[in-house]
Amino acid sequence: MSAIITAAAPEAATTSPSPRIVVSALGIAQILAWGSSYYLPAVLAAPIAAETGWPIAWVIGGLSLGLLVAGLVSPMVGRRIHAQGGRTVLAASALLLAAGLLVLSLAPSLLIYLGGWLVIGLGMGCGLYDAAFSTLGQLYGERARRTIAALTLFGGFASTACWPLSALLVSQLGWRGACASYAAIHLAIVLPLYLISLRGERRVAAAPSSTRAQTDGASISLPFLFLAAAITLSATISTILSVHLLSILQARDIALAAAVALGALVGPSQVGARFIEMMIARYHHPIWTMLASALFMTIGIGTLWAGLPILSVALVFYGAGIGIESIARATLPLSLFDPANYARIMGKLAFPSLIAQAAAPSIGTFLMLRVGPGGTLLTLTILAAVKVGLVGALYACVRNR
Repeated sequence: MSAIITAAAPEAATTSPSPRIVVSALGIAQILAWGSSYYLPAVLAAPIAAETGWPIAWVIGGLSLGLLVAGLVSPMVGRRIHAQGGRTVLAASALLLAAGLLVLSLAPSLLIYLGGWLVIGLGMGCGLYDAAFSTLGQLYGERARRTIAALTLFGGFASTACWPLSALLVSQLGWRGACASYAAIHLAIVLPLYLISLRGERRVAAAPSSTRAQTDGASISLPFLFLAAAITLSATISTILSVHLLSILQARDIALAAAVALGALVGPSQVGARFIEMMIARYHHPIWTMLASALFMTIGIGTLWAGLPILSVALVFYGAGIGIESIARATLPLSLFDPANYARIMGKLAFPSLIAQAAAPSIGTFLMLRVGPGGTLLTLTILAAVKVGLVGALYACVRNR
């Protein structure tokens, strides 16, 4: 492991586009892609249910359906980026998201509405973090670590930017007009950003390193399994809390307004932790970032479960943990496995985590009904502690390679 931490494989010169241009373009695109897919029901679900009479559980369930589809297609997306680069795949995501949102805007029935989410799910699989990370890995090889961290800074502002935008569009145009407007944004802004910024992309040629766990993108190794399990646990925990955090806080006799204010600490904590990680990344191996993520999440959720009167600190720890986890899950495969197969590996890693995200809201609801807020937090604390153990096992598995 010491060799992994201190040495980097030599890379060939590349004529890839400027990282600043690519990260800025992909960052803006990520904000709009996340805001018009993953974060869309948070604002639109209630107006949709109110106007159509469709059950709100099914309205929100469209997102779970989309995440399921995204997970199913992620290995194929990784293989396509590996073979052709990210430009065509990301461009396709903009077209798919636009088409799915247009279907939503015109949907005369719940069945057609859910069909729109199937198309959006394809777009999410082709265009959210994992596809963007894979594209950066293909472009810059091991040098992609800093660009990936910078991209997550943009992504951290998706809800901050798009929730007010969605609310404005709904108030002015209705929910159907909001969906149609986002479809137009993908065609007029996101698609050109991908096509122009990634013009002339070239893959970095990286020399293979004997210090890495050799994974060709098709085989499954023990380090891969440990990493996939850790990432999947994080996805499950963060999705459950994103849905049920306010209810958990209110169960402690905290007023809704105060609960919202406390919950708002999570977003800035994510961005702040990502910025710090980006500044100090050169001084440590990304496995320590993954370990810090697991520890922060365990401390934060465990503090909430224990009922200690320091809720703000607990939420800052939790937010920091999930913030740097998004960096670790993208940069750790670059260091542990062959960078030449990065896109295929990322596609395989995305599969279980996206499936978990699709199931997590239902799992969270089951826990809340069966064991209550306290039991839910205890369960999540245990899962976070298991992630710490998985990262430790990963370290032990590769340290002597």
